[in-house]
Order: sequence, then C-alpha cells, then structure tokens
Amino acid sequence: MSDLDVAIRADAALGEGPTWDTREQRLIWVDILGSRVHTYDPRTGRRTVMVTEQHVGAAKPRAGGGLVVNLRDGVGLYGPAGSSGSSGEFRWLHRDLVPGRRGNDAAVAPDGALWAGSMRYDEARGGGALSRIAADGTAHTVLDDVTVSNGTGWSPDGRLMYYIDTPTRRIDVFDVGEDQLPYNRRALVDIAADEGYPDGLTVDADGCVWVAFWDGGAVRRYTPDGGLDRVIALPVRRPTACAFGGAGLTDLYITTARTGLVAPHPLSGSVLVVPGAGKGLAQPAFAG
Repeated sequence: MSDLDVAIRADAALGEGPTWDTREQRLIWVDILGSRVHTYDPRTGRRTVMVTEQHVGAAKPRAGGGLVVNLRDGVGLYGPAGSSGSSGEFRWLHRDLVPGRRGNDAAVAPDGALWAGSMRYDEARGGGALSRIAADGTAHTVLDDVTVSNGTGWSPDGRLMYYIDTPTRRIDVFDVGEDQLPYNRRALVDIAADEGYPDGLTVDADGCVWVAFWDGGAVRRYTPDGGLDRVIALPVRRPTACAFGGAGLTDLYITTARTGLVAPHPLSGSVLVVPGAGKGLAQPAFAG
C-alpha cells in the first residue's frame, strides 16, 4: 500500500460524502456547512464548485446525468451541467421540512434508491431519521430514532446493509429482504471510547467495511465478521468519510473537517488519498 497523499488541499468546514462518479470518472464531495458541492478529476486536476442554497449533506450522481442532493429541507435534483460546466436546473424531489433538522450522509442502494440520513443541528438524541427515497420521490422512513445518521453501505451481493448512527459508537449490520428493506439489526463492531466516533463508511470488493473515525484520526477496515483488519493513521483529527475511486477503484479518498477545532491541522478540511489501498465497488447512480 502506498503512502498517504493530499488529493485536494482545501479548508472545508465539514468535508463529507466522497463518491466516485463512474461515468464521469471524477470524485464528488461536499462541504456541508459551506453549502458547496465539489468535483475533482484526478486525471486532469480539474475542480468545480457549486454553491447550494441550503446546507448539503450529500451529493450523488444520477443515472441520466446531474446530481441528487440531500439538503436541509429534503432531497432535490440538479439536471446535467450545461456546456459551460454550470449546474443544471434544480427541482425538489421530496420535501421534508423539520425545524432544526438537516440532511446528513446519504448512499445509493444497489436498486438505485437513495438512502438519505438526517440529524438535528443540536444533535438531540433521536432527532434524526434514515429514509429510502425512490426514483419517483416516494419516501419511506426506515429508521426514525436516529441521532446522527452517517455511513450506509451494502455488501457486494446486496444481502447485507451496514449503518452507523455515530453517537452509538457502533457499526451495525442488517439483513436485506426481497423488498430491499433491512431487518434483523445487530452490532457488527462496538467501538472503544478511545478510538473516536465512527462516521462515514464504504464497502470494498472483498466485503470489508472501511470506516472514518471522527476524533479518532484514522480509517479502519473491518472484515465481514467484524474483525479489525487494518488501520490507516491520519494527520488530521476529524476524518469524516471514505470512498474508493480512480480508474481501477483502488485509491481510497478521505474527506476531513475543521469545524469545532481550536487549532486544526493544516490539512484539516482537505481531501486525502491513499493510492492502492484496496479494491472498491462501483457505486450505482441514483435512478431518479
């Protein structure tokens, strides 16, 4: 495995949600509190920034082009970018106005549905949720007693779903039914207090789960049976999420945050990368 490198030097307040856009061969990530959606093409170094009207918890590619975004007041859609590179037309797909609450991390399931998490700004216990948003905007709340909804991902065969509600200090696993809904929730890993808080996750081609640890300064890889397999120590205190990208899906991109830190590391808020860290799975685009 190669050494840690800096993919994008930035000062994002709350960098989050790295996603590899397979069709466009680019990385998509967000600065939640900065209300910005970023893209990065590692082949050319080209970067774009789109400002959203609300805090944006996640942005994922759409099958027909454009982006689906998890905003403060619900889930919205941007059409394909124009010839000048400007963002396409915006419309709401599903409104979910709850005072004091915003969208947080999100993921696209193997069937193309968006699983959108939320949390309260004051992080009040049980104030968030995890909902499944279908391509037509139909929403189904799957979990309604969530505090800080974060990492969501699926095993390579789609039969397991992994999930993190950060303050629980657990990585949970569900079975997935024929209706694509999870059941039989149990703990895959219980996190020790001195390891920090589990945040965003990604699942690799071997079915192992990679988790970024807020206030833990590391990304950890767990085997499907919950065994700790690898630890990547980072120079920053608050990594937030990770995703595989690059032409062969072998490079691990890691978003980071500087919010709440009195003296953040100079790389806090940047996107880090570990070339050749493993082998990722191609992520589906949102079907809507």
